[in-house]
Amino acid sequence: MATKTSTRSGFLGLIGPAVVAGVAYLDPGNVATNLTAGTHYGYLLLWVLVIANLVAWLVQFLAAKLGLATNKSLSRIMGERLRSPAGRFLYWFQAQLVTIATDLAELIGGAVALNLLFGWPLLAGCITTAIVSTGFLYLQANGSGRSFEYLIFGMIVLTGFGFISAITSWTPIATDFLGGLTPRLVNEESAVIALGILGATIMPHAVYVHSALSRDRLGSIAAGLDNQRLVRIIKWDVSLAMAIAGAVNIALLVLGAVIGISNKNADVISKVMDEIFHNGGATFATLFALALLASSLASTSVGTYAGEVIFDGLRIKRSVPLVIRRLVTLVPALIVLSLGIGVTDVLVLSQVFLSFGIPFALYPLIRLTSDSNLMGNLVNGWFTRILGYVVATGLSVLNLWTLFLLWS
Repeated sequence: MATKTSTRSGFLGLIGPAVVAGVAYLDPGNVATNLTAGTHYGYLLLWVLVIANLVAWLVQFLAAKLGLATNKSLSRIMGERLRSPAGRFLYWFQAQLVTIATDLAELIGGAVALNLLFGWPLLAGCITTAIVSTGFLYLQANGSGRSFEYLIFGMIVLTGFGFISAITSWTPIATDFLGGLTPRLVNEESAVIALGILGATIMPHAVYVHSALSRDRLGSIAAGLDNQRLVRIIKWDVSLAMAIAGAVNIALLVLGAVIGISNKNADVISKVMDEIFHNGGATFATLFALALLASSLASTSVGTYAGEVIFDGLRIKRSVPLVIRRLVTLVPALIVLSLGIGVTDVLVLSQVFLSFGIPFALYPLIRLTSDSNLMGNLVNGWFTRILGYVVATGLSVLNLWTLFLLWS
């Protein structure tokens, strides 16, 4: 029987993977999508954000449980079960597109943050964000995994504090807030933004990352602890990560709602920054921009790590250096910035694109965690299995419906 000291040590030692994976829910894509939802539609889409956060809890719990039960990542198991090299390549290709879309948002977010803080050109800010985040990844690659987690957690704290403090200059209306919990959409654009919220909150690459982080952490320090205790710790870890992400994302939507914009063609992030400066002062505006920068650096580091997890897990034969993988995701961001497209619009659309990668991660995740031969006594119960498939199917139908709205 574990002593009180060892039990506490084990608990603290196992907390962290969900928080690191959960940085995906606080990236610039979330910032742009939630601010756009709030400034354009007030509290209308608050219900989408709440549901998305609850679904994300389930998804991240299943991803962590898969890593615990199998000591493998989702991508590794898919690499083993997809016997055909062509099948593995196609699965990797769709996952890589998701990673590129993720990194596109995060690098552009960093560029916008440096522009707001120092007036840097967007291209220079994008390159700087890529260089700094790559340095973070080398820290993780050289075996300093715990230091990497501490660094990411510190940036999460800065992100949360900066975004939440920005709202202190306004007083949200409680009745409007509660009204936003009633499910409804008003037009095609609200449906697209709703899909963007889902894509920004239920991030496909976070599933791959969390299963890998759970595998690494639980496999290295969890010896001697029973599975049910580990599952309880995983629930605490996921709950902590989702509570942080949910609070920050709701604060962003409320911030957009209390500010509002009359010109929907204006760049939302810049407009919100100006409003914070005029109503709260330079300190809160600076904190907002620093929070955007921190979210960009943290999330792009985790996003690139996700690409590595996917690449290695699917057993793609060629080894690609970290710098090359970084360039693969940097070049699209530089091209988009060179075209002069509105950065907030790009961030929102990248999240919509991400939502189309959700089924490719969710269906295998639910199927694998429902396999008793694979999961043992951690296999999904019937309710979890049904709920998972309902969620995955609902998201897939919403994707198809949004495509129909956009093309009709």
